[in-house]
Amino acid sequence: MNMAPASYPIGTPGVAWGDAERAEWLSRQTRQRSYEAEVLSVVERLRSRFEVQEYGRLEYGPDSYPLMAIRSRDWKDDLPVVLVTGGVHGYETSGVHGALQFVDQHAADYAGRINLLVAPCVSPWAYERIHRWNANAIDPNRSFRDGSSAEESAALIRLVTPVRDRVLLHIDLHETTDTDESEFRPALAARDGKPFEPGGIPDGFYLVGDTENPQPEFQRALIEAVEQVTHIAPADDGGEIFGSPVVARGVIQYPLKQLGLCAGMTSAPYTTTTEVYPDSPRVTPGQCNDAQAAAVCAAIDYALAHS
Repeated sequence: MNMAPASYPIGTPGVAWGDAERAEWLSRQTRQRSYEAEVLSVVERLRSRFEVQEYGRLEYGPDSYPLMAIRSRDWKDDLPVVLVTGGVHGYETSGVHGALQFVDQHAADYAGRINLLVAPCVSPWAYERIHRWNANAIDPNRSFRDGSSAEESAALIRLVTPVRDRVLLHIDLHETTDTDESEFRPALAARDGKPFEPGGIPDGFYLVGDTENPQPEFQRALIEAVEQVTHIAPADDGGEIFGSPVVARGVIQYPLKQLGLCAGMTSAPYTTTTEVYPDSPRVTPGQCNDAQAAAVCAAIDYALAHS
């Protein structure tokens, strides 16, 4: 089913956006939910059990957003670091709340075995506007590079740099939604002056591994754990998910570092990006959060057992 608009309402087909088009796009973005009420309040409640750190601040016009990270209170330099990130794309709700749920319900199980570092909402401006991009129409999840033009990405890089070489596992929590096809991919094509090519939205959970470091048994362990919570996305008729070949059940691969993706920001031996499908009639928001938390637990369990 093609859910995409015939043409995007901003810009001229075939011509990349300039400042005027970006300004018009920004003028259409409205706050739809509260980072303070839904995210910061939860982080504050965790402060009694974990270290909470403000690692940067976003300033977009009159809006100011503290960037918050949660760390193990019993941090020990001889323990491996586990990095959990969510909300790199602000509209991907279970990435944020799944990360927070993991900290609240499961992180204590790993005390004394890992140093935990969690950035639950990397893009709070986009979280409030339920969008993929930041206020400059930049995708933070293509911006994890030196000299990044996305402050969301640059701030996270600065946070992680001191422990970068000790990261055993980095799991980045995402969603694929119906609006990828109806809004975000058409907007991307319009922004870049390219034709929009309609595709399909996979129905179910899947993972994006690293082409350069695939770790197939690690990915399989996560799929088996999440399958207890929600259904796994099947390959399409061409054996693909979102245009990428399915290399194992529920697993595709991208060259993470080459694309500037968040999950490629360290040299961790174990990396993956989760993709939950919240628009399925077969799942609830709670199951989506549960699936993210289950993936994090399975990833840590596997990494500790095999290192």
